[in-house]
Amino acid sequence: MQLYQLGTIADKKNALKTLGVQSGGIGIMAKKMELMTFYIRELRTPAANILKQDALSIGAELAVPGGVITCEKPVSDCMLMGTRKQIEILATKELAQPFGLKTLAGELQRFLQKKSYPVRIMGVLNANEDSFYAGSRFMAEDAVAQIGQMIEAGADIIDIGAVSSRPGAEPVEGAVELERIKPICDAVASETLYERAVFSIDSYTPEVVEYALKSGFSLINDITGAADDAIIELAVKYGARLCIMHMQGSPQTMQERPHYEDVMVEVSDFFEERIAKCESLGMKREDIILDVGIGFGKTVEHNLTLIKNMQHFTHFGCEVLIGASRKSMIDKIIPTQTEARLPGTLAIHLKAVENGASIVRCHDVAEHRQALAVWSAFG
Repeated sequence: MQLYQLGTIADKKNALKTLGVQSGGIGIMAKKMELMTFYIRELRTPAANILKQDALSIGAELAVPGGVITCEKPVSDCMLMGTRKQIEILATKELAQPFGLKTLAGELQRFLQKKSYPVRIMGVLNANEDSFYAGSRFMAEDAVAQIGQMIEAGADIIDIGAVSSRPGAEPVEGAVELERIKPICDAVASETLYERAVFSIDSYTPEVVEYALKSGFSLINDITGAADDAIIELAVKYGARLCIMHMQGSPQTMQERPHYEDVMVEVSDFFEERIAKCESLGMKREDIILDVGIGFGKTVEHNLTLIKNMQHFTHFGCEVLIGASRKSMIDKIIPTQTEARLPGTLAIHLKAVENGASIVRCHDVAEHRQALAVWSAFG
């Protein structure tokens, strides 16, 4: 007999099938192989005591601060951990419990029902001279050639914008933005490039967005997170998808001492509100994409927290986008010029995909395609 410890198994059902487990047991066992951990903020102390006993009774665990058992404080932060199967059982048990545990049970069930999506690469093309990375700047004819190269390199989506959103970037008039983007939109339409890839318009200016949608674009990438109802209405009118990004402040102010009481809670609440707004105006949830906005009003610590816990945002049932390509957080972790940040970019993006992101927005398409292919080979 030999014995060895296994690492993380991404496709648990396939591993069990390969072993020869009977089909009826594969689903049951796969749930027992997946460990889930939840951070619960300000849970009422009586609820914490009930939840801990119920968790222990099924082999799960609730970590609580000292003093909870004697109810020294009215509320406490807790950490719940267990297999997927145990969390399923616990969520059902807590539906009959008081002190807010019924609400908690509903939230746990939302996490258990989340969807999974195939990973896709979004190539970045900037039709301006102000983007923080010079390698992404292309105008007119050069832009069309670059689009072709990115598609050949493996881009599933091409994201085109004419206004820089780097920290401190100056606002641009809508007419100027449209003038910059119009030749590229016209080329996408005339050469039917939209048949070869999904085209995304990186804009929150209604007239620019509508021109792009009329030209064959089918995705709106809105860094303001659907702040303007007109953008949502355009998405509904043209049957386009909409990427909602979180940003604290504006590009002009966002990196001036960004602060959060809890970045995970605040970004999650933002998405909850904006998704509800989009749905109220006629959008389907499956047409909404979420972007936590790495570097948009966030410190390195905020960025790392969001990436480490990105799995949380998948419970909304929407695709999650990660866009940290060559950003300054890499330089803050290890001093590196923009042109040399590809290795750091790949590290961030692979970690984000491992944690639930399914759209990778990047400048270096071929390199990402290779990295993701190798990563996926681990199963």
